[in-house]
Amino acid sequence: MNKRTEFLVHAAVWLVMLLMPLTFVSRMGSINVVLYLMSSVSTLLLMVVFYANYLWLTPCYFTTDKRRYYWLFNIVGVVALGVLMHYWMSYTHSLYDHPHRHSYELSVTDMLVFILRDIFNLSITAAAATAMRLAMRWQKAETARREAETARAVAELSNLRAQINPHFLLNTLNNIYALTAFDPTRAQEAIQELSRLLRHVLYDNQQPTVPLSNEVDFLKDYIQLMRLRLPATVEVDCQFAIDNAQLTVAPMLFISLVENAFKHGISPTKPSFIHICIKADEQHITCDIRNSNHPKTASDHSGHGIGLQQVQHRLELSYPGRYTWHRGPSADGSTYTSRIEISCKPSNSHQST
Repeated sequence: MNKRTEFLVHAAVWLVMLLMPLTFVSRMGSINVVLYLMSSVSTLLLMVVFYANYLWLTPCYFTTDKRRYYWLFNIVGVVALGVLMHYWMSYTHSLYDHPHRHSYELSVTDMLVFILRDIFNLSITAAAATAMRLAMRWQKAETARREAETARAVAELSNLRAQINPHFLLNTLNNIYALTAFDPTRAQEAIQELSRLLRHVLYDNQQPTVPLSNEVDFLKDYIQLMRLRLPATVEVDCQFAIDNAQLTVAPMLFISLVENAFKHGISPTKPSFIHICIKADEQHITCDIRNSNHPKTASDHSGHGIGLQQVQHRLELSYPGRYTWHRGPSADGSTYTSRIEISCKPSNSHQST
């Protein structure tokens, strides 16, 4: 609740309360202003109790380790004001009693009942003020917590993206280095491809999301770069179908999957294949990558690891509850599949296997 809304709520409630004494004014003749003002004292006492708790007792004592003072001041104040309210209303009625009624004296029992009623009304007012103040305090704390979580998630996501960039660049440079040993011309072409990739990495992906079409163009450039060093025995098939040109995605989300497909799906001696399919409609993005599976030796520590962990973490941060990710080798171990489906609309669950 912002300050303006809070002010309007208070103003509306107390306007109604201040108009209530008009019910005590006789319907015969004109409005008696003096009677109205005297009857308004009860409302003013309720306001005193309310704002004493709302502005002072609750924030200073109830929400700290000094609650005994909160109870002490409230008990003494409510009882004193309850007695005062009763005698004031009795005095007002005695001055302005209806002409055809005779003045009367209340019994002790009746007087105690009225005093207890007034104390009860004041106690309810104090409780309402404390409850409202605590609710606003909780709302403020909850808003701060959510903002802190959002800031932490953004910082963590930025850190992950910063980790992905050097990881991706090192792999690309290693590929170009391999080309320079046997085909300098193709290595030069690879450097040109790398310049376009760097432009995307350094300038085009600084926002939380980028157009999916831009991300697909980036993947196409990377795949073209990888093709330069592939032997003829490797089959690379890419399909891209983007129905919604305005659809956005977290930048560089799929590059680690494509990198792994080229790193672990190619054998220098055996037939190999890499199939990449990215499609999107109005509500879903699907990235389906299948490649021949050639597990690395135990001494090779470049297997599926950091890259896939980063993908998992980025999916959790960018699409919580809005994605599924199925990955793993086939039953005979010859094919490795990684399939990510992202919903463009929030849902209540996600699955990762």
